[in-house]
Amino acid sequence: MEIIAILLSVLLAGLLSGVAVWIVGRLGLGLVVSGFLPAFIAAFVIAILSGLINWLIAQIGFIPQDGLVGGLIHLIVAAAVLLISSRLVKGVMVQGFVGAFVAAIAIGVIGWLAHQIAALLPFV
Repeated sequence: MEIIAILLSVLLAGLLSGVAVWIVGRLGLGLVVSGFLPAFIAAFVIAILSGLINWLIAQIGFIPQDGLVGGLIHLIVAAAVLLISSRLVKGVMVQGFVGAFVAAIAIGVIGWLAHQIAALLPFV
């Protein structure tokens, strides 16, 4: 039963992240997404790439985890991941590094709000 709960949590997190990517794409904040399916796929690609890049950076002992510098490093990594994922996922286009940076901030804010709302649901 525990494995089902874990799988449902991963699916819900992916769905919420996909919604965040889709909303940012619809708002024109540096990211263009052709539909929800590419946004959903991009959310998983972004999660995998960011996990790998953050792991690699941590292995060389470079990344501060908190504070202004840590936040800026995480945003730069998120923007780079958006640029890479736009080359891997058909239907997702990022409008340069500044567009990726703005989109990373917007995705972070919308994702945070979506997770806060989901945490209020009784079945989550």
